[in-house]
Amino acid sequence: MAVINLTEARIRDLPLGSGIYRDEQVKGLMVICHKTTKSYAVQGDVRRNGRHVRTVRVKIDRCDRIGLREARNRAKALMSQIQSGVDPTDGPEESGITLERALDAHLEEKPHRPRTEEGYRYQLDHYLKPWRKRAVADISRQMVRDLYAELKRKHGETTAASTMRTLRAVINTAMRIDETLGSNPVAALHVPSTRRRKVAPLDLAAWWERVEALTPVRRDLHVAMLLTGARRSSIVRVRRDDVDVRRGVLTFTHMKTSDEPMLLPMGERLASILADRMNEDLPLNSPWLWPSPTSRSGHVEEPKEEGLPSPHAYRHHARTLYIAAGVPYAESALLLGQKLPGASGGYVHADHLVEQLRRHAQALEELVFAHKPVGMTRLPDCTLMDPMGFVLVEPAPEVMVSRG
Repeated sequence: MAVINLTEARIRDLPLGSGIYRDEQVKGLMVICHKTTKSYAVQGDVRRNGRHVRTVRVKIDRCDRIGLREARNRAKALMSQIQSGVDPTDGPEESGITLERALDAHLEEKPHRPRTEEGYRYQLDHYLKPWRKRAVADISRQMVRDLYAELKRKHGETTAASTMRTLRAVINTAMRIDETLGSNPVAALHVPSTRRRKVAPLDLAAWWERVEALTPVRRDLHVAMLLTGARRSSIVRVRRDDVDVRRGVLTFTHMKTSDEPMLLPMGERLASILADRMNEDLPLNSPWLWPSPTSRSGHVEEPKEEGLPSPHAYRHHARTLYIAAGVPYAESALLLGQKLPGASGGYVHADHLVEQLRRHAQALEELVFAHKPVGMTRLPDCTLMDPMGFVLVEPAPEVMVSRG
């Protein structure tokens, strides 16, 4: 590294790619000859309390853009900062809440299901990764538009829109924490709403034909999904202990909208089916109502079969069939584990209305089983033995149901 008395002429004569030349007049000023350009820079040692912290180098500008006099003036100002212990390469000590911190705060504001939290973090780690450490205040509207366009091109509109909704929610949380933040940059973007799922009408007679061809566990699970309209995460995680055959109550402990369990009144047929299911599965010694030896969790995870509705489609069908069975709106919503709208809805506690809702659950059963072909209408033997060998439920009589 040569030390010379820099002049405009000497700088012009320095060969490209020849290295670094220090100025004799201004401490720290240097000219760096790259392969294609020459630039001014300043280098110095940051010291605090007599201790060397780091050596920093700050680019001033290209030599063809500014003159030597201006470069020396800038170098003096920068060296003054460096010698006073300030690192010019550092940003402000606090540039505001970062997107990563905002997400942590968003997830701490209210409890989220593990799967929901996992989804948020997946989007941050994959689709928003370049912005994780970025201050929310530094995210502009144009950056959001560009990111949305890129995600839509690479991953499709659904993924792009979902990521933007997450980003909008996280920034809203950051705005509640940091009052200096202005508007949400995602607000300027038109994010398409989630498309409503299209569910074809359910032909109950054809549905029964397909369901009866399944294995016993899968068969009973599909019947239970239609008769309860429960979400997939709720129905597959039911334990044997959650089925109270005596009371005719099925408890869902994993609910999307609440940490409180949901008590669902069962109709006579569903209670009989589940009692028989547990009786048959006693030799497996599984705590789950829907055991699966090949699943890591020990229970059925994805109850999807070709030609049959998905778990969420069953929820649509249950809602529609409740109406067809004459069940009022509020009662059918409570049976589906939904919260009633309005202020008065908050005063309604479904767990206090188990017996009042039972006749409506039974109405859905009557409608569904009325469409079962006559040759399939025999109810299963629902004798259930407890671990001590006592009979909990007597065998159900054979009941034949004709089409209604």
